[in-house]
Amino acid sequence: MNVIEYTSLINNPNAINDIQSITLEKIAQEFPYFQSARALYLKGLYNQNSFKYNYALKITAAHTTDRTVLFDFITSDSFVTIHKGLYDKKVAELLDISVNENEIINAENSKLEQRINTVEESILISIKNATPVVEEEVLVVEEKIIEKAEYRIPSEKDYVAIETIEVEKTKDSIVENLEIGKPLVFSKNEKHSFQEWLQLSKLKPIIREEEHTEIENENPSEVDFEKQKKNELIDKFIETSPKIPPVKHDSPINTFVFEPSISNTSYLMTETLARVYLEQKKYQKAIQAYQILILKYPEKSSFFADRILDIKNLQQNNK
Repeated sequence: MNVIEYTSLINNPNAINDIQSITLEKIAQEFPYFQSARALYLKGLYNQNSFKYNYALKITAAHTTDRTVLFDFITSDSFVTIHKGLYDKKVAELLDISVNENEIINAENSKLEQRINTVEESILISIKNATPVVEEEVLVVEEKIIEKAEYRIPSEKDYVAIETIEVEKTKDSIVENLEIGKPLVFSKNEKHSFQEWLQLSKLKPIIREEEHTEIENENPSEVDFEKQKKNELIDKFIETSPKIPPVKHDSPINTFVFEPSISNTSYLMTETLARVYLEQKKYQKAIQAYQILILKYPEKSSFFADRILDIKNLQQNNK
């Protein structure tokens, strides 16, 4: 890819094709902090509706100095719109398909002839069945060799294989219904959902091991001198510092307790955030999200209820 082609893609990112996306991916790998290349690669994945988009969004955010700029970019109209050239091309291909009226008429005539033939055949069969059976025909039938069909009792492995195929089909349909792996589309008022998706890892408590230090070959007089020096500094601080008045037990203490509830967080809940929890495999949070959305949008309650059932089925299949 030369400079002219790269500049044209910056001016028209909707025109990025599959081959250019692969080239942009290589550029981003070679120059991780080349932000415009990462942005173009992200746009290319979005155009392809690629499953790589959601993960690439995290990587791009990690290499971006200002994430608000990235958020404005992915929520802009130019990013979300479908490439008009590709749309016009598909429409032109459909319009180019020629349809002959004669072919339609011939097809209808052939269907009519087929119906007439079936009626005639049924009449002939009924007449044939009404005629007496000749003894010679019976003898011919008796002399025919009947081939024995071999039947095999299905084994336990066959049943397991059938069950596995059925489970995989069910899982695939659930994943398709929940749109897992498809690009997350954020709107301009969904900054909370965007920040939630960029949580690359959970904060875990640091377990510190107690270090047992042993003092070896030290002079006891030197240790005593250090302790005495520290004690003198503490005494000097107590003498020179102002005294803090004790707190009265009768004085009321103003305390504020924050109790999060559904009403406090319902305004943050969106369908995109529910999908974010799904992509992060936080299934319980996703169920809670859809429960809030049922209360928030009662007209779509049946749709959200179906999503909750799909998530529960997905949890069972993943066990």
